[in-house]
Amino acid sequence: MEDFCDLEVDINGQETFLVNKNLVARYSGKFIKLFGKNSNPNRKLKVIFHDFPGGASGFELVLRYCYNNGKYDITPCNLFLAHSAAKFLEMKESVVVGKSPNLLEQTEKSLQEIGYWTWSDLLKALKKCQDFALVAGCSTMMLEKCLESIVGRLVLASEASPCPSSCSSDISGDRCSSESKSTESTKTLFSRSTWWFEDLLFLSPLLVQMLVKSMLWRKLDHVIISRFLMYYQKAKFSSATTDEKRKIIEMVIDMHYSMEPSVLPCKTLFGIFRITLNLNISKFRKNKLENMIGAQLDQATLDNLLVPSPYGIDYLYDVNLVLRFLKAFLRQGNCLVAHSRMKKVASFIDLYIAEIAPDPYLKPSKFLALVLALPDSARDSYDELYHAMDMYLEVHGDLSEEERLKICGALNYEKLSAEACLNLSQNKKFPSKSAVKALFVQQSKLKNLILGTPNNNAAASITISPRSSSDAGRRGTRHRIKEEVMPYTTEFNVSAQDKRFSANLQGMQWRVTELEGMCRKLQAQMAKIMKSRVSGHSYSRSLPKLCS
Repeated sequence: MEDFCDLEVDINGQETFLVNKNLVARYSGKFIKLFGKNSNPNRKLKVIFHDFPGGASGFELVLRYCYNNGKYDITPCNLFLAHSAAKFLEMKESVVVGKSPNLLEQTEKSLQEIGYWTWSDLLKALKKCQDFALVAGCSTMMLEKCLESIVGRLVLASEASPCPSSCSSDISGDRCSSESKSTESTKTLFSRSTWWFEDLLFLSPLLVQMLVKSMLWRKLDHVIISRFLMYYQKAKFSSATTDEKRKIIEMVIDMHYSMEPSVLPCKTLFGIFRITLNLNISKFRKNKLENMIGAQLDQATLDNLLVPSPYGIDYLYDVNLVLRFLKAFLRQGNCLVAHSRMKKVASFIDLYIAEIAPDPYLKPSKFLALVLALPDSARDSYDELYHAMDMYLEVHGDLSEEERLKICGALNYEKLSAEACLNLSQNKKFPSKSAVKALFVQQSKLKNLILGTPNNNAAASITISPRSSSDAGRRGTRHRIKEEVMPYTTEFNVSAQDKRFSANLQGMQWRVTELEGMCRKLQAQMAKIMKSRVSGHSYSRSLPKLCS
């Protein structure tokens, strides 16, 4: 009888086995190569394996097969382990002695029958694979087959019990709609589509990524996939380390980036973003997440954008982040953004600018970049932007005249209300050129509005002839306005049917006259200032032309 313990095998430094050399060589091509045909039978040998699949458990499985004359019960629990160990030891059919099929052949045959496994068997197979850390050792083909089989079961289940998103379409059919109306609520339908969430929580982020890719390829509903990813992230975070959380959230971002843009609401995307603030995720994943948020920026709120600045930056809020959101929103895959969405973004971006305007550390370049980030067509009114500029100039009183002019140059004076224009003309924080321009634009708008009325006689009678500054000085502003308005109003011959129009028109006449007086007053003030500073009179002469 041969020496039963003539070979010592060290497995990954974990455990040592004393085995019969000839017995294991009968089934293993690797052992045949190691020993050779002319090896000394009386010499004891030692073999050290540093990377044996499954470690001691994997080698023990092989020994059971060898000592049982090539017979072993392959189950879903040991299939991956047996296949990896057999492949490592080259236990091919050409090496076998006798009629029994070799271990590698047995595992491959069992793998071909994976379609007949139960759901429980599929889960056991994947779980064992993870328990033995065989993701790197197992062949990709085996993992893909098992994952594809799981996805196939989910596809069949979804077809048998479609989710609400598919039922809501016009193509869904009468059966689905009638069932949803009579016997099942939306909550019940979702629960029937998400029954497998809990079963797959044991998967590693790498296997979840492989699983989701297979789901996307099989066109499983993106809403259900997204719900699973968020369920997985929430469940795993409770006990995960910081590094594990980073891997999970990066996987969640990667997978959502491959789906339809609207699969996750903007609120959830910002929730993911807040999680990433405490995790050192890669810049590549940050860009993906910011692009996804930017694509739905019209669904965001002001609170979503008020993100504190990163460490080392003096700004109170992260302005650069909002600028990147806006860039992603405007890009939208090189497609034109709907005007309604653009206006919605502009409305709360103006609120955001007003919120950050009092920040004393906010540079003029950043403030101006936010103001100019959206096109002029996005705003119907510039009043909110004017108030934000007013606050910014109030806090940043040390700005140069050139910087103030640049900031004010971003205003569209045509889209300022009359109240804003009047306020700006009296606002000492704004450059004098901006005040004059605001008055001129508003006066022109009111002229055009009145001259464009259907009553041509009335329109022709409305002319603006500024009184001399000496007249304005002799009489109070209120008396002068009354004297000017009364001739205008008496020249209108308004019928009874046009009383409402007449009242509105008189109000506009009062406003024109009021603006005219304000312009003359500003003109006089500017003339005094310029006279005291400069000997030339070219600038003061130009003011009457602007206001006439």
